[in-house]
Order: sequence, then structure tokens, then C-alpha cells
Amino acid sequence: MSKRILIIEDDEDILQVLETVLVYNEFEVNGLERTDDILGAVEQYEPDLVLTDYLLSGTNGGKICQQLKSNPKTTRIPVILISAYPELAISHGHFGFDAFIAKPFDINELVNKINELVNKSA
Repeated sequence: MSKRILIIEDDEDILQVLETVLVYNEFEVNGLERTDDILGAVEQYEPDLVLTDYLLSGTNGGKICQQLKSNPKTTRIPVILISAYPELAISHGHFGFDAFIAKPFDINELVNKINELVNKSA
């Protein structure tokens, strides 16, 4: 059974690339350009991993990560934070993410990190 990845990325082009690459690597993918209810989105989709950009319109990936990690129902779901501004994302706190990947990222590095985290949490 393939692993489910929830992506939150407000850049439509990057979201499309991520979806294409992950589907090619045999993941089930649900991509969102934004979410006001991350816990509801996770409850509905039941992902094995959440991949979120740091800078999002209306919120940031750090806050999304904190919500997931502070909720007993979602705390075990691995979260990868991605950002073109690593110093900004990291300087504002760790947020509890399981991995951080700077943009532009190497696709193979990203896929390897996703595989490592979903297999570790299985």
C-alpha cells in the first residue's frame, strides 16, 4: 500500500512539481495551496507525512507544524518543512518538524528524506 503525503504549498508551480515527483515515486498525494484547518485536513486525508512550505499566505508552515505536533492524534505524523529562507524559518524556532529542506532542493534528497521518515514511523 502506498504512503500518503499531504503537501501544503501556495506556489502552484512548486506544488505541481512536488505532486508529479511524488506520484512518480509511488506516493499518494493530496496538495493544498492553503489550509485554515490543518487538523481537519489531516483527519480527512490521514497522511503518513506532511510536507509544508514555511511561508504561506495567511499563516506559516511552522504554525502548522506546531498544531500537528501538539495534538495527540497527529503528533506522530512526520513533518518536513521546506523554505527558500532557511535562516528565517529556523531563527523563529524549531516548531517540532522532523526535517528541514531548503529551496531550491534536490528532488532525490527530498524523496529519500520522505522515504526515511515514512518508513521510520511505520
